[in-house]
Amino acid sequence: MKVIEFLNNAKVYYLATVDGDQPHVRPIGFVMDYKDQLVFSTDARKKMCNQIKKNPKVEISAIDENMNILRLTGKVRFITDTDSQTSAINAFPLFGQMYTVGDSNFEIYTLDEIEISYTTMTGKKLDGIEL
Repeated sequence: MKVIEFLNNAKVYYLATVDGDQPHVRPIGFVMDYKDQLVFSTDARKKMCNQIKKNPKVEISAIDENMNILRLTGKVRFITDTDSQTSAINAFPLFGQMYTVGDSNFEIYTLDEIEISYTTMTGKKLDGIEL
């Protein structure tokens, strides 16, 4: 199974950031494959975006119906441009009601240095997941 399939099946997953020494976790629900990368979005006006810009290290966590847990750890790299914004709006038309291509608040990002953890609820390592 691909990571993107797992996340899409989970529908809602959680992104963890830090603000100083305080962790923050938020539900997110958009991911797409863009140029063979996992790509997410945020709004530049959100605290989350500012926290990522100060410290790009994040973790995404999701759980499936079988209670298997996926964790992605990596560093955010913003890839916002007209092509990535257009692709995101095409993949998730609701964005078109919130943003326009070229909107500086509509941020698109990917993760570099991704580490994948795929386990059961008891921590047993699972195979069968790939980027």
